[in-house]
Amino acid sequence: MRGVEQIPWLYDGLCALMERRGLGRWRRFLAGGARGPTLDLGCGTGRGLPLYGAGVRAIGLDPAFASLVRARRRAPEVPLICASAEALPFRDGVFDTVVSSFVFCSVPDAARGLAEVKRVLRPDGRLRMLEHVRSQRPWKAAFQDRVQPVWTRVSGGCRPNRETERAVERAGFAIESHERRAEADTRLFAARPIR
Repeated sequence: MRGVEQIPWLYDGLCALMERRGLGRWRRFLAGGARGPTLDLGCGTGRGLPLYGAGVRAIGLDPAFASLVRARRRAPEVPLICASAEALPFRDGVFDTVVSSFVFCSVPDAARGLAEVKRVLRPDGRLRMLEHVRSQRPWKAAFQDRVQPVWTRVSGGCRPNRETERAVERAGFAIESHERRAEADTRLFAARPIR
């Protein structure tokens, strides 16, 4: 069964609604901190691609070809690649920035994907991530655990109960507190690789 994330027109519509409710400013903040060669990992339908400023040379990557077709219309000048986070088709240390927006909740092997991100980042590079995470409220975390199997199937892979910040730290990144924003179960942060 294909999930919402694999149906580009539906996913795009849901994103448009969320952007009107505040997601748009988070995306702008995320893209605003990108520098130099930038990998937009899990670019989806390309909603974030037009947000990069001057001096950023973005490449979009997503495992869903149908999403990339929509991304091409939204950002025709940006190179797009169909691949997965767990096997990035780039040399070591190529990017100054990797941007990930609501991606690692759906990456099947998040640890492997984060290891790949660390590999393709330059030693002084930054991972900039926007993600929903496991709630810190016990009742809500229990609810996330309960709905996770059904939600993962319906959404096409999203796991609402992932502890993504901890996974990023376990993968060898240090989250920079001055770049961290939190609102309910949503986190926006920058992290540098620890070498």
